Amino acid sequence: MNEALFTANNVWMLVATVLVFVMHLGFSALEAGFVRRKNTVNILFKNAMIIAIGLLTYFTCGFNFMYPGAGGDAVTAILPGFLESSGLGLFVPEDPGITYADGAYAFWTDFIFQAMFAATAATIVSGAVAERIKLNSFLLFAAIFVAIFYPITGFWKWGGGWLDKAGFYDFAGSTLVHAMGGAAALAAVIVLGPRSGKYLRNGIKPIPGHSMPLAAIGVFLLWFGWFGFNGGSVLSADPVMVSLVFVTTSLAAAAGAVAAFFTAQFMFKTHDLSMVLNGILGGLVGITAGADLMSPLEAILIGAIAGVIIPLSVVFFDKTLKIDDPVGATSVHLVCGIWGTLAVGIFGSSAGLGQLWTQLYGTLSVCAFSFITAFGLMYLIKVTMGVRVTESEEERGLDLAEHDMHAYESASEESAYNMAVK
Repeated sequence: MNEALFTANNVWMLVATVLVFVMHLGFSALEAGFVRRKNTVNILFKNAMIIAIGLLTYFTCGFNFMYPGAGGDAVTAILPGFLESSGLGLFVPEDPGITYADGAYAFWTDFIFQAMFAATAATIVSGAVAERIKLNSFLLFAAIFVAIFYPITGFWKWGGGWLDKAGFYDFAGSTLVHAMGGAAALAAVIVLGPRSGKYLRNGIKPIPGHSMPLAAIGVFLLWFGWFGFNGGSVLSADPVMVSLVFVTTSLAAAAGAVAAFFTAQFMFKTHDLSMVLNGILGGLVGITAGADLMSPLEAILIGAIAGVIIPLSVVFFDKTLKIDDPVGATSVHLVCGIWGTLAVGIFGSSAGLGQLWTQLYGTLSVCAFSFITAFGLMYLIKVTMGVRVTESEEERGLDLAEHDMHAYESASEESAYNMAVK
């Protein structure tokens, strides 16, 4: 293996890791913008803790669940192809450098890149359950989810498990990160219930977020970070492949924005910024499964369909199912994640009925596992610790109820805030 090529690959993987880290700032800003001002600190606190918990739990056992034997250690096949592990902590190979992974990148780079991915699944849940969940209950849920459930399904494909052997394809995680996190978010919201005053006898009460500028900043940070999320998943600095992934990722995001714009205009007769922002994210989620397989035109089609899906899905969950998801996580990550996974069987070099069927049962298997385990975990927490704050705490806002502080300190805002609380 050429040492210069190894160094170039490794440096690019570390740069991509930094970009994925920036996505956590994007999620924080997006979720903070989409909730009411009285819950801003709570959202930021959860996102700060998620990345910390994610890194520690992925070090403790997650990496070994997802990539058993990666360091050359012994593997315990609890359920071969479904659940395997190589114990606790990291088993560092004798040479963590150029001989690891055929010289594509170092062992330490592999771990930290994958660890950054792991925490994003729990971040998806954070936005969906915003404004009414107990902080400690959520943190416990996130810790177990990232430590055990996420790496198990990741192993099924990326660790060489049963879905990998079946030919399932998910380049960077439309299913393994996004739909998986979206299914868990749906389960958590069902157990938790809607925010107080959201669904009334005479209709649905809109509860707008407090800062669209903050939400927009979050989306642009996520788009920026997605270059590392998808580009890093090439797992090398291959100039042609990384460039292609950058192009397909950006075109899908752009098409998602435009398609969501026109769809929302037709449905609501207004220019809805929140739909456009989620349209961008829907396009990004949609292209993630096959960003390395698609032509630019196919990427535009995938992103555009995701953009159309967003307003339709948001209305379906909100008005038909009465699922209260403040940030639209179930629509963006679950629905568009499933769509993007199926798109691999429709477009690209591996398209065909056989591949489409494999993509279908693969994504549904992961979503079913995630939904069932997340529902069971959240319900167990509900009957033991409780998952929901009191009605009075929800009315006051979680910033004061859980943290005894609030996000904005200016005199005028403070006065308006106190009047709203009273």
